[in-house]
Amino acid sequence: MKKKSLLAVMVLMLMLTAACGGGGGSGNNSGQSSGDGQVTLRIAWWGSDKRNEYTQKVIDLYKQKHPNVKIDVEYALFDDYWKKLAPQAAANQLPDIIQMDVSYITQYAKNGQLEDLGPYVNQSIQLGDVAENVLQTGIVEGKQYGIPTGVNVLGYHYDPAKLKETGLEIPENWTWDQYKELNKQAGAKGVYFDSGMQPDIFFNYFLRTKGLSLYNAEGNALGYDDDKLFVDFFGAMAENIKNGGTPSPEITSQTKGILEENQIVKGKGIGEWQWSNQYVALQQVADKPMELAPMFGPDMEKGIYMQPSMYWSIASSSKVKEEAAKFIEFFINDVEANKLIKGERGVPISSKIKEAIASELSEPTQQVFDFVAAMEPKASPMSPPPPVGSPEVIAALADYVEQVSFGQMTPEDAAAKFRADANGILANNM
Repeated sequence: MKKKSLLAVMVLMLMLTAACGGGGGSGNNSGQSSGDGQVTLRIAWWGSDKRNEYTQKVIDLYKQKHPNVKIDVEYALFDDYWKKLAPQAAANQLPDIIQMDVSYITQYAKNGQLEDLGPYVNQSIQLGDVAENVLQTGIVEGKQYGIPTGVNVLGYHYDPAKLKETGLEIPENWTWDQYKELNKQAGAKGVYFDSGMQPDIFFNYFLRTKGLSLYNAEGNALGYDDDKLFVDFFGAMAENIKNGGTPSPEITSQTKGILEENQIVKGKGIGEWQWSNQYVALQQVADKPMELAPMFGPDMEKGIYMQPSMYWSIASSSKVKEEAAKFIEFFINDVEANKLIKGERGVPISSKIKEAIASELSEPTQQVFDFVAAMEPKASPMSPPPPVGSPEVIAALADYVEQVSFGQMTPEDAAAKFRADANGILANNM
């Protein structure tokens, strides 16, 4: 419940900023432009040491090509990043360039803290070779508040040797029922088929296969009416744990986020359900050949979508918006920069960049590029960005799913309680 409370405080701080107004204000730490042409930018992102290292190299490269620009950087791990960003937003002191997540972009945009990037598209930021449905993922209420850094797609990342050793085989077009049976069979043989699924992401995928989504179009209530869908999905997840095909919550809570402790790395697990941009890091730590399989069906094509790994956004309070836009253009379209990035922030959105860096990719990274390319023509449009209040909804969902997983609550009770909580939170958006 601690995570839920923390997210609630963060959202409250963000809502309080609405009274301050986001447009045109200036904080003490905002970027500046001097009379002699010198410009100072602030840029913030979250990520691992690897991301921090190459991002700094990209920044150094940009400064070499733009000697009049000084860039101050701020970075942290994901949770700490948002804890730091919320009070900066409240004080109207956001960095000029902000790495933005799909879960938060609606809140920051509606609070007036992000600049509409529409006027910069195909002016300062050239996006002529980017698919329209990719760009649309950064639109909130008709305005372009984020430029995707790259795209991801959900899938099953697995060790084919362990799969074969366990005597199992993934069907070419597998179904939800076949997945549950494979998980059960793996558990019977003392092997983990997976480590579970992130509740909000994969429940939303499951709903999309039914023509629904986690939130309704207005963002003021859940997007499904039948709680049996919740019971079916999360009841199956609990059954997977009971059957031994998925680790218990005690085990996953101890190893979450530590790749070296992943069951695939330890030789005890077959695969993981995750985003495509997480594949390379897992494969490198596992240090064994791995493969990617599409999501299960039926109606996988309705469920699958191209998800922005993250966005670049510009603070509405920035004094150097044009220079900030130039940096985003560089990050998206500079070949030399993208040879450093190598798709770590998702498969590049520019078709020219994908072609230009192909020879620079490692075999696992090329696997990801090929997988995303194969899924792209099958994908349906992404649901609208999560509404204001979604972090609280996601935290509530995680809490109830955890209780179901521990056997402390039935899926039926959890479904009803989650609906009441979620709709209560989202009702504020009416």
